[in-house]
Amino acid sequence: MHHPTATERVAADRAAALRDVQRRNLLRCAGLALCCAALLGVLLALVESRWGPLARLDRGWVRPLHDYAREHAAWTASMQTLADLGGTVTMRVLLGAAAVWLWCLGARTLAFWAAAQALVGWALAAAARAAIDRPRPHFADAVGHASGGAFPSGHATASAITCAALLALVWPRADRVGRAVASSAAALAVLAVGWTRIALGVHWPSDVVGGWLAAGTVLGGVTVAVELWRPGALLRDARRVDWRTRPRVQRVLATGAAPRGGPDKDT
Repeated sequence: MHHPTATERVAADRAAALRDVQRRNLLRCAGLALCCAALLGVLLALVESRWGPLARLDRGWVRPLHDYAREHAAWTASMQTLADLGGTVTMRVLLGAAAVWLWCLGARTLAFWAAAQALVGWALAAAARAAIDRPRPHFADAVGHASGGAFPSGHATASAITCAALLALVWPRADRVGRAVASSAAALAVLAVGWTRIALGVHWPSDVVGGWLAAGTVLGGVTVAVELWRPGALLRDARRVDWRTRPRVQRVLATGAAPRGGPDKDT
């Protein structure tokens, strides 16, 4: 009867721990996608039924902000500049650049995940706006202009997906301070982009919230789909990226000898 060696027991424990992490990640992402999809459905039902409290809240935000923007040209210009910087094209380019970088590092599944987030997010937002075709706020003296349906906000969807995806890529390689800074920067960027859409009078507040919920649905759903397609590949790619981006000196100090290659390749 074969008795496992100490090395085999350690390897088995590591494999079991990895499977446990994968299960927890899968459940968290599935929960995120389902909760956001359910809330998005509820919000859409309220929008379509023209629910009074929501309609009053939307109008109560948009009208005063439009009046303020009309009277303060500097404020309006700053909002437009911020909206342009955080536009859908910019966000998709950033995520596409991250996907190319990951591909060059050999993290092919993680690169596919990043590209899929951008593409699925764009397709979902575009299809939803076309199908729902909610009218945007209308002003005779509008300070901002946008075309197409209002719900959900494409800017809000794209910025939330991109910032969350980039944060997920940074998270494993950052310390506590770095994670706090990155999380704060991502949250501020998402909130700022969403705010510009309301401040410029091109979206209702519920459109922005809908965009954030759509982003959560895409982030969780795409991650679950990729994890089911290639179980464990995202975590292996994250380790590969960490290995290949870590300074060589740190590798030597961590291992006590010069490294001879990276982590095991996918099989």
